[in-house]
Amino acid sequence: MSGRLIAVVGPSGVGKDSLIDALAARRPALHKVRRVITRPPEAGGEDHEPETEAGFAARRAAGAFCLSWGAHGLFYGIPAAVQARVAAGGDAIVNLSRGVLEEAGRAFDRLVVLNVTATPETLARRLAGRGREDEAGIARRLARRVDLPGHLDVRDIPNDGALADAVEMALAKLYPVRA
Repeated sequence: MSGRLIAVVGPSGVGKDSLIDALAARRPALHKVRRVITRPPEAGGEDHEPETEAGFAARRAAGAFCLSWGAHGLFYGIPAAVQARVAAGGDAIVNLSRGVLEEAGRAFDRLVVLNVTATPETLARRLAGRGREDEAGIARRLARRVDLPGHLDVRDIPNDGALADAVEMALAKLYPVRA
């Protein structure tokens, strides 16, 4: 049986990368996907493979990515090797754009979406704490709404409190104990 691609989605500041890191630490067999991003490594944020726009375009044209998209002035790619890992039975977890979920559903037979949520107040506080955007930029992010495709396997994970609570909920939803 094939494994699953576990797509972690949600608005900026909701804690997607923290949740991914914690889940991968708790489940060593869970492969944490390292995205390719046209963002320099010194820009901060998640551990990623930096790439120039020209290099990204060349790699995309050569079929190096099973999923790729653009958002917020950057390009993101998921290495094609992830498909082989999942097809061989392993689970992989990745921070995905909500806008690429339809494509992910076509690329992976077993896609599970962890939809991480938080209140607008929590998001605003976290975004301000990152210091990457001014108040107007934060307001634009908070106003953005994206509907998830209704036919996908979506599991909601509220993340307003302690990260440990969100991790426990995600683990229970991903790996339920069978009687």
